[in-house]
Amino acid sequence: MIQILIAEHLPLVRRGLLATLEAEPDLRVVAEVGCPEAAVRAALAYGPDVAVVDLDLPGLPVAVQLAELAPRCGVLMLSARPNPGQVRKALAGPALGFMSLCVGPERLAEGVRQVAEGGRAIEAELAVAALQCATNPLTRRELDVLRIAAGGARSTEIADQLFLSVGTVRNHLSRIMCKTGARNRIDAVRIASDSGWI
Repeated sequence: MIQILIAEHLPLVRRGLLATLEAEPDLRVVAEVGCPEAAVRAALAYGPDVAVVDLDLPGLPVAVQLAELAPRCGVLMLSARPNPGQVRKALAGPALGFMSLCVGPERLAEGVRQVAEGGRAIEAELAVAALQCATNPLTRRELDVLRIAAGGARSTEIADQLFLSVGTVRNHLSRIMCKTGARNRIDAVRIASDSGWI
């Protein structure tokens, strides 16, 4: 019997996942929680084989905490709106699986079984999209500038935080937009975020 922890902040989605997984004869949900802290506590208390975790779960990154505190628990990430960047980030970390919340019940159950065995469980379309996603063309400093710009900071604020001149920040932003093909800095932030660069 594969024991499962569900970490999903939306109660309706959490109940749907519970019903889907409990319908399988070899799967048993031992805990269902709605926040990262409860997920870690439940993992330590119940020792599940697999944690099915919503990528959008607010708070601390659950997959990283579980890898540190409950290393025998495999992590399968779910996303309501998956993009190639999310897949690359999740799989570069401790997660063994990544699926869309739109996946069919049978495929989700199969993914849980694969993760329980220590294998990878990724939807084929998401894996292909992640592989086709362009590699990051931005330098470390350009990424620093873009991360701060993503928070809505103006060029002067970015310059103050990074100890750069305003002209240097503007040059970085110009190169970022050129490299990403963005129309403006908001578009550059979106492109970099969707691609998993920031």
